[in-house]
Amino acid sequence: MLKIILTFWFFLLGSAVGSFLNVVIYRLPRRESIIFPPSHCPSCGHKLSAKDLIPILSYILLKGRCRYCGARISWRYPAVEFITGISYAILFWIYGFSLFIFKSLILISMLIPIFFIDLENMLIPDVISIPGIVVGLLFSFWEGNLVQGVLGSLIFGGILLLIYVVALLILKEEGMGQGDIKLGFMLGSFLGLKLSLFAIFLSYLIGGIFSIFVIVLRSKNLKTAIPFGPFLITGALISLFWGEVLIKLYLSLVFR
Repeated sequence: MLKIILTFWFFLLGSAVGSFLNVVIYRLPRRESIIFPPSHCPSCGHKLSAKDLIPILSYILLKGRCRYCGARISWRYPAVEFITGISYAILFWIYGFSLFIFKSLILISMLIPIFFIDLENMLIPDVISIPGIVVGLLFSFWEGNLVQGVLGSLIFGGILLLIYVVALLILKEEGMGQGDIKLGFMLGSFLGLKLSLFAIFLSYLIGGIFSIFVIVLRSKNLKTAIPFGPFLITGALISLFWGEVLIKLYLSLVFR
């Protein structure tokens, strides 16, 4: 019973964090302070009261519209709150109180705004990814795996940097954004060497499959800009939580 109560508490905590992450997602690309002014409607500018800021519930009660001007509220707001809340709850349910869950909650709280900012603005803010490298290395040091954290960061970011340089030299265009490269250095600092390599493989696999669907379903050509950050994040999270299991499964099938 206690575990259920604590899991629900982690959901509430995560949804509250998600509410703040929405502020980060909206304001960072616009170079606005994430502290001042207080939360307000982006359409009419009216300051929001406490009853307007209850994660998920306020959106439902307001039927997705601003209380003051009636403008539609983006679906992203409840989505981010729910995703963050359910992520916190699942992590606690599976891992309980541990250093791993603390690291995972910090990482997810940094990756969710990067995911949505890149999705909406084709931008990965340095103000998250660069400090994230330091945070990842600190956790690696705390876990006694600093060398792995450094190697993972160099490999993940280094491979993306190499792709960027080769594309620039051969194709005369950027193979990916510079923000993706910095994100790679950040993700690698959390994952270590082996999981970083696996994450890169997954990122390109998922990104390639998605790109094919976009091209086929929307009749887009290969020049269509698709943000790569969400694929890097997806590959990294799969690698972090299930990478060891998937790698062992693959090796057991290949070398049976």
